[in-house]
Amino acid sequence: MVYIALGYLAFTSLIFWMNVKDFKSLPRSKPATSREMPRVSICIPARNEEAVIERSVHSAMEQNYPAIEVIVLDDESTDTTPNILNKLKNYNLEKLYVIKGKKRPANWIGKPWACHQLSKKASGDVLIFIDADTWLEPETSSRIVQSMTQHQVDFITVWPMQKLGTFWEKIVIPIVYYGLLTLLPTRYVHHKPKWLPRSLGKRFSSSFAAACGQCMAFTRKAYDAIGGHASVKSKIVEDVALAKQIKRNGFRMRMHHGDHAIHCRMYRSETEMWDGFRKNFLALYNNSIIAFILMAAINLIVYVVPFILLAVAAVTTQPFLLSLSIIAIVTIIVHRLLLAYWYNWSYIYSITHPLGVLWFLKLGVRVLKDYFLGISPRWKGRPIDQTKSR
Repeated sequence: MVYIALGYLAFTSLIFWMNVKDFKSLPRSKPATSREMPRVSICIPARNEEAVIERSVHSAMEQNYPAIEVIVLDDESTDTTPNILNKLKNYNLEKLYVIKGKKRPANWIGKPWACHQLSKKASGDVLIFIDADTWLEPETSSRIVQSMTQHQVDFITVWPMQKLGTFWEKIVIPIVYYGLLTLLPTRYVHHKPKWLPRSLGKRFSSSFAAACGQCMAFTRKAYDAIGGHASVKSKIVEDVALAKQIKRNGFRMRMHHGDHAIHCRMYRSETEMWDGFRKNFLALYNNSIIAFILMAAINLIVYVVPFILLAVAAVTTQPFLLSLSIIAIVTIIVHRLLLAYWYNWSYIYSITHPLGVLWFLKLGVRVLKDYFLGISPRWKGRPIDQTKSR
């Protein structure tokens, strides 16, 4: 097992170092007049977001981009979100539009339906969708447009700088970014792999597609051409599905990290994290039980077993096993230290990687139980019918 762990870590180390070079922040914006720049619509779906919506909307309205509108959809909230939005609307009647969400059709997942309604209201040439728990720096919209122009792409996704508060946030959230940066080479998101035969390029291009629904930007032309959110109306992981649609339809995309651009605090407690990841964990593997269990086994072998073998080797005096275990553990910790430096997270939690993996393995058991018993998880007061995305 230690050989499997070392082989896997060698492979993921290569991808990680590629991403250190290729996964860049948004380019700095250049001064321009409103006549030179496309109109931007910032679209924010909001359901029961009373704790975070005000900061998100304010940050959107305070963009220094000259031609912008902000549209927020109240998705049948049952808390004070509607009251907060009404107050914000009075703050800036010219730039902010608040719309009441319509009843969700039976064949739609909640978020795609909310974003679809936002897109119908938006008048921009560029549509920027952000979550209600994210907030933007003043130049973010300008920098997104600058990247679209500079790189000649129709779709951009930005992975926010995640703010971590509670103990379990600091343990769990970095695992998500670690998985992204050690498994997906950013350069192949941007460009077709040179080693991939041309005859297979179109067929497999969508395999190198990922997106973060906390910040996605489309040109209106590309958004309409792929069918918008209506094309992923039954997808729980709609952001990745949209990125794949972009690639399948021959459009170009780019992926950035959110340094000095966009911030997010995904969850504020372990309970929120548990419910949030529970609803879409299996969908990340296209609802394949085989792939789900296989990846769980790999994570157990690579990120937990070396720590166990280290203790066994130390007790039983097996220097060779001890050395191999130390190499594996040091590699994991170095990865995590670099990730912590990159995202300004606490370095001390770099040694807790196996604990985070075990947390996800525990969640995986719960998700499998949901699958086989036909249990629908709930999110923000509504059940998530996972059979729609299968």
